[in-house]
Amino acid sequence: MSSLNKGVRRAEVTLRWDPSPIGEAAHDLDIVAATYTADALYGPPSYVVHYDSRSPDGTITLTRESRTGQGFGSDEVMTLEFDRLAGVYGRVVVGVVIQQRDGRKQFGDIANPLVRVLEGHDELGQEDFAGLGEATAAVVGAFTRSASGEWEFRASVRGFDADPQAFIAVMGSS
Repeated sequence: MSSLNKGVRRAEVTLRWDPSPIGEAAHDLDIVAATYTADALYGPPSYVVHYDSRSPDGTITLTRESRTGQGFGSDEVMTLEFDRLAGVYGRVVVGVVIQQRDGRKQFGDIANPLVRVLEGHDELGQEDFAGLGEATAAVVGAFTRSASGEWEFRASVRGFDADPQAFIAVMGSS
């Protein structure tokens, strides 16, 4: 990264999937972002943004949420404004979790899921969960603040067999 690069200043995470077949319960996937302080990058999250919520300071917002996957384009969209995020934070882990209200569902049960991480028109990462068929949740990557204060994204896909609450507790552990 050159010294002229200001790092990631604003990112968008988009998620889409096809609706469940007629007669089956709706598939509900959610984008989740967990924020960690610089002195506890792998400890418990300071806060978590998910399920139609936003961060306490308004820098991370879930601007679109779907519970069915119906519609055109992205079903869920999360915006992360790193240029406004307080200096105390050093890491933001982003993941996707499947709600388990109507029986156990895995990524292999969901038609055409796709999550993309974008900075403007530049794609920083994308995942279709093809290799995570038995997982119920997945980390797709992490934004970290460098020593110079710039934010960088590293795609790092890891699947979990966890319900939404358990996933939140472990998603940033490594």
